[in-house]
Amino acid sequence: MQYENALVWFRRDLRDFDHAALYHALKNAKQVFCLFVFDTEILDKLENKNDRRVEFIWESLNELKTALQNKGGDLIVKYGKAREIIPEYALQANIHAVFANRDYEPSAVARDGEVAAILAQKNIAFHDFKDQVIFEKDEVLTLNNKPYSVFTPYKNAHLKKLNDFYLKPYPVDSYIHNLAKSTASPMRGKAGMEVESLQAASLTASHPHPSPPAKIGRESIEEMPSLETMGFARTNLAEMRLPTGMSGGKQLFDDFEDRMHQYKDARNFPAVKGVSYLSVHLRFGTVSLRHLARTARNMADSGSATWLNELIWRDFYFQILHHNPKVAAAKAYKANFEDIAFPNNKALFKAWCEGNTGYPLIDAAMRQINQTGYMHNRLRMVAASFLVKDLLVDWRWGERYFAEHLIDFDFSANNGGWQWAASTGCDAQPWFRIFNPITQSEKFDAAGKFIRKYVPELANCDDKEIHAPWLIAPLRQQSIGVVIGKNYPAPIIEHPVQRALALDLYKSASANYLNKLCDSTVEA
Repeated sequence: MQYENALVWFRRDLRDFDHAALYHALKNAKQVFCLFVFDTEILDKLENKNDRRVEFIWESLNELKTALQNKGGDLIVKYGKAREIIPEYALQANIHAVFANRDYEPSAVARDGEVAAILAQKNIAFHDFKDQVIFEKDEVLTLNNKPYSVFTPYKNAHLKKLNDFYLKPYPVDSYIHNLAKSTASPMRGKAGMEVESLQAASLTASHPHPSPPAKIGRESIEEMPSLETMGFARTNLAEMRLPTGMSGGKQLFDDFEDRMHQYKDARNFPAVKGVSYLSVHLRFGTVSLRHLARTARNMADSGSATWLNELIWRDFYFQILHHNPKVAAAKAYKANFEDIAFPNNKALFKAWCEGNTGYPLIDAAMRQINQTGYMHNRLRMVAASFLVKDLLVDWRWGERYFAEHLIDFDFSANNGGWQWAASTGCDAQPWFRIFNPITQSEKFDAAGKFIRKYVPELANCDDKEIHAPWLIAPLRQQSIGVVIGKNYPAPIIEHPVQRALALDLYKSASANYLNKLCDSTVEA
């Protein structure tokens, strides 16, 4: 064994199977401790203390803790600054090496670098591993060793390189006997430091998924650091019936696996159960990306191939972030669209946020995110396009709103999606292509089923009327109880007018950028 004592620092990888850092720690140390930190440097920035993400993490950690206990170990959970707690704990527990899976956001990279430097001063090693992506950083490059900026050639290169080796699971259970016993923790018993058991999970090498959750015990709930202790409250997560933790990820994937062959056709319709609903589980690592990709690759039909492409989009946006950290500083990927002169009408933005634009599909989408923390991917594109190219509001405003409300918020994908819709990003929607909110509604929610769910005031409209209710004759409005301006708002903008204004904005931005380039060339 290389080390006597090792520490696995869990972050966005809340599972005990097919886990790179956990596997390497168990293989290289006689005794492995496991730790998670509710990082106040992240939590303190969350203005909404009814944050579904925090509750999802909280529930998932309890399941993970019990799973590790069932295997002879434990999970230590702390609350504070991770950059201080990790070195402090490592020193107090006589840790010789810290193992973690890589995070690619610039702030996380900086944090990990600082922690590694502090540990090095104490002669404690820091090892990090690829785990949340299939290919990272420079693993997929052009023939000229340059990063890709267009998805399709990136996808083709990705698929060409992809083989069984990259999707092979890490056999954690082969070394699970090296978990430190729960009684071995030097910090055990300190108030607010640990979470007690909620759910049980057991994994086998042949079927790397957890068993159903165990019942919650009253004593364990009272001893755990509650959401309230950290300044947060419970949300409507339970009402949403969103399963959490490893068992929740398994439940959702088992269901989706039977539907995956339909994904290519069904994914665009928000009223249809066509997507996987695994985005939050991918975000927090309660599922194994390798297992998901391996399953999709082995199915080898049009539906699974399309879903595998979606997983490759994740890798694509992660490598864009790695090679272009400027996007994390609110910069446009395309410099020529950095300074678009958006009017940024606050009243229009407020109506968009609240789902009161008078455009039913947009309003249904925004009410979905407000009520559930989730938005269907097709609607993310349509809602984003509407904000930027119809309401003429800076894409960064919408990006921030999604970041605050999405339970599956992942910076690279969120930023990539918004810059795609705004035509400021890599491989983005061409700036002159603007979604028509009415035709999008008619095409992807033809029967108005999704609209009726989130905009119930339009329930009495027929399937044709519901997409543009302001066109309903006044007498008909009275008879069905949908009076525009009273029961439901009139459209806050006219799409054809705003489309023309948007095109002018983008033309002006491009012209101004070219003029600046010419001026700088002349000066040089």
